[in-house]
Parts: sequence; C-alpha cells; structure tokens
Amino acid sequence: MLVQDRPSPHAAAAGQKPPTSPHGAPGAGRRHPRPFAKNLDFATWASEHSSKLLLLLFALASAAAVFLLRGAAPDAAALLCLDRSRSSSAGPAKLPYPDAAWSRVPPLAIAAGAPFASFRAERWIVVAVSTPPTAALAALARVKGWQLLAVGDSHTPAGWELKGAIFLSLELQAQLGYRSVDFLPYGSHVRKTAGYLFAIQHGAKVIFDADDRAEVPGNDLGKHFDVDLGSGVTNHPVLLQYSHADPNRTVVNPYVHFGQRSVWPRGLPLDKVGEVGHEVFYTEVFSGRQFIQQGLSDGLPDVDAVFYFTRKPPTSAFDLRFDSEAPKVALPQGMMAPVNSFNTLFQSPAFWGLMMPVSVSSMAADVIRGYWAQRILWEIGGYVAFYPPTIYRKDHIQAYPFAEEKDLHVNVGRLIKFLNEWRSNKRTLFEKILDLSYAMAEEGFWTEQDVRLTAAWLQDLLAVGYRQPRLMSLEIDRQRATIGEGDMKEFVPKKLPSVHLGVDEIGTVNYEIGNLIKWRKNFGNVVMIMHVSGPVDRTALEWRLLYGRIFKTVIILAEQSNKELAVERCALSHAYK
Repeated sequence: MLVQDRPSPHAAAAGQKPPTSPHGAPGAGRRHPRPFAKNLDFATWASEHSSKLLLLLFALASAAAVFLLRGAAPDAAALLCLDRSRSSSAGPAKLPYPDAAWSRVPPLAIAAGAPFASFRAERWIVVAVSTPPTAALAALARVKGWQLLAVGDSHTPAGWELKGAIFLSLELQAQLGYRSVDFLPYGSHVRKTAGYLFAIQHGAKVIFDADDRAEVPGNDLGKHFDVDLGSGVTNHPVLLQYSHADPNRTVVNPYVHFGQRSVWPRGLPLDKVGEVGHEVFYTEVFSGRQFIQQGLSDGLPDVDAVFYFTRKPPTSAFDLRFDSEAPKVALPQGMMAPVNSFNTLFQSPAFWGLMMPVSVSSMAADVIRGYWAQRILWEIGGYVAFYPPTIYRKDHIQAYPFAEEKDLHVNVGRLIKFLNEWRSNKRTLFEKILDLSYAMAEEGFWTEQDVRLTAAWLQDLLAVGYRQPRLMSLEIDRQRATIGEGDMKEFVPKKLPSVHLGVDEIGTVNYEIGNLIKWRKNFGNVVMIMHVSGPVDRTALEWRLLYGRIFKTVIILAEQSNKELAVERCALSHAYK
C-alpha cells in the first residue's frame, strides 16, 4: 500500500480539493516516492499484526506471573485461591433459617423395654463423667430426695457404675431418640444435654447442674437453694436486688457481694475486674421467679485461667471462702453475671436454658449458655439469683487450659452488649429462642451448627412433654420507676481473707488491695515509697509481691538496710524527703 498524497499548502489556500484516491493524481505532490514504504497509521499497522501483538502480550504476562509466584512461594497457591474466591462470590452466604414445625412435633414415647422406662423423679442432679467415680460423686448419689444422673462420653471407663446413680453410656444415649444427640461431640462434657432431656422426660421439675467434685455441705441442697418456688411469697417474700439506677451498667461481679473483692468469676469481662467497690445500695424484688439459681463454691471457686495462674504459686491449692451469711441477691433485667454448669439450679420454667452449645470451646460453653439463657429469661419475667456457698470444690492443682477460654476473653464483652440490645417480634418463647440463636450465629458468637442444635433441642423438649412458658413484657423497654429512699437497702460485704499474687490478704490488706486494683487505672505510673519499722525479711518480699504489679516502682526503706532485698536504710522522719 502506497503512502497517501498530501496536498501542498498553496493548493489548500487556493481552495483546491486534495485528491481522494492515489489513482486520481499519480505522483502528484510526492516528495520521496517509495513504492514499498509501510503505512505510518498505527491503527492500520496494529490490525495487520494483531496476532503477533497477542503473542507478545501473552509472553509478557506469563513471565510476570512466574516472577510473582516465585516471590510468593510457598503461598502462591493461596494467592490463586484468593483471586478465584473473589471472582466467585460477591459476599458471605446468608445462614439458612431452620424450619421448625412446633405444632407438629410428635411425642417421644419411652420404649417399654428401655432401661429405667418406668422410673420417675422430680429432683435430678446431672453430672458429666469421664473418670471413675469420685468420693464427691458418691456423696452426691446419697443426697436425700435427689436422683443422680451421670452422663458418659468417649473418655468414660468401660463398665462405669456407682450405687444410687443412673448412668447414660454413649450407647444408651444413642438409643434415646433425641434429635440433639446427633450434634453432641463424643469426648466433651456438653453431652450433658442428653442427660437434661432424659431427666425432663422422666419427670424432672428441678435440675441441679453439677460436676463430679461438688461436695454439698450437709448433703442437703434444700438448705442452700430455693428448691420449691410454689409458695414463694410465703417462705421467701423478698430478695435483695442489684440497683438499676445506672442503665449503662450491664454486668456485675457477684463475688464482691459475698466478701471477695479481688476474685472474679470465669466469664466476667476482664475490663470489669477492677470494679471492686461494694454497692451503694440495693433494691428488693419479690421471690418466686428466680428460675436460675447460681450458687458459689468454697475451696476452688469458678475462676478463669488468668486468675488461677496469677494468684498463687504453681504447686499450691486454692482454698477460698465466701461469706455464708451474706443474703442472696438477684439481678434485674438489663444486668448480667456469669453462670456456670457445675453449681447451678434450674427450675422447670428455665429448662430450655440448659442446652450446651457445641461450636465454642469447652471452657466457654456453659458461660455463653448462661448469658444466652439470662437474656431469654427476661422474656418470661424470670431472673437469675446468686446464693451463698452451696458446695465445696477441692482444687486438684490441674492446669487450666487458657486456650480453651479464648471465646470468653475475646467475645464476652461484645456478647453482653449485643444481648442487651437484641429484640425480637416473634410471638412464642421457642420462636424467640431460635431467633436469638440465629442472630448470635450471624454475629459470630457461635456457628450455624448451634442454630441447628437449638432447633433440634427445642423440638426434643416438645417431644418429651415440656411446655414452653408464656411470654411477658420486658421491663427494660419501659420507663424504670424512680428509686426512693425507702426502696434503698444497704448491705456492706465482709472483707474475707483472699489471695493476691501468692500472698494471703487479711484484714485491712484485703480492703487496701481491692482499692489498689481500682486505682491502677489512674495511678499505674506512680512510684510507691514504703517504710518498714520492724524486720524486713518477710515484710519487704510480701510488699513487693502485693504492690509490685500495681505501681510502676516500689521502693522500700527501713531502719536497717538489706542489699539482698534491695532495702535502703532510712529513718522514718526522713522517708518523705
């Protein structure tokens, strides 16, 4: 193809039209006629060499990909998977909502030849067992008026047997016909879920959730809990209740009320540990609707790994005591506290709250269940109450699995906030329970597996004859009544001996350390100077243990210096200088 002729400037000025075809003016205006010159128009050239350009671009892209993948090794495959996932999905898939036909759940009859088919009892103690029977468990089997139910797992020794106890082996659990059994892990204490259903099916009206080392003082649970709520106003007219004066206060540490300021329960948000002051005042609530009753444990209380590893030497056992004379105390709607699975009494209206989640860690399952159940409890006008020591648990000095508590330390504060804000327009209790379970899965507090477990659990409850309680209006959605002076009830907790950083707290030291933990937020960068008037051998060491993690630096002065303990000589009159 020839180069197109260009018009001369003179021709353009004279109004002459340039030739429209190379054939119209052969050779006209051509300065350097080159019959074989290439076309200078890029688009035309590119169209003629498109195949070569594609090959060149492909080669360059391949070289670049090889270079990037070498640099990304050994994660090159992950890089490719990431690109593929982005292109295949625009966002996270929505969880399917379980379809539960509550009105069409068939009753689950007990087979005539099944073990314990005709056995019925109203009061049950349910424990999970993975070791041979303990002395504490044998004592539980002898508690008068209660039936002990031991639930086995894959770790339970073969041939497990205890006089006075009913044992549910894995084989027997599989024969019960409960839908929820299919979701339970084989080697976990959450298999107690099957035991709860068994007890309900066999006439339970009260269930004591315990473990295999709970020792009941006097072997009489009725002396420690409110077992019979039928005559509530007659026998238990009122309970102390935490004040709802501060609507922003959503969680409390009940151990402070029972004399232990520097101890906190497993599942309490760690940012609330420093709130150790006793209540300015309480209010009162009528008894009879404390459907979940949480007892305290002497000896080894329900504490987390953070407390267990930082409050004593590794080889020492805890033997803490709570005030047995302190009055029981209830929680109003909008306020929560941790509830466990080894010292808790559930009344029949709260049996739906016994389900143990399976997609969270084992050390977090009962605490997350407890917060979940407390929120639903408000929907039926019930509440949680805390009781003085109801059991004694011996500390076996076993390592606490800190990694198993990650769900607590990371999510529990956010969970409490979420539960207080959650609302549902469902019309029945079971629909609300399933709705909350689904919402918790969407928020990542547990997974879809627990949503399906909840649906199966609720259907199992209906199948074994449980009747869901009626809904009641939420008090937290109504304007709270003004608290008058006559409504304010005062109670000042005792200051019981405790343990702080391996040193026993007694007398004023307990009170002082409680304040120091609270003050640390503002005074953690302060240098503390102390003067010892007597021998420094033990005093200096204790003071450093007590105050060393509260203040930035602890300087100890005494009448006599001690280089080994880093004690400087100084008269008391010169200490302030």
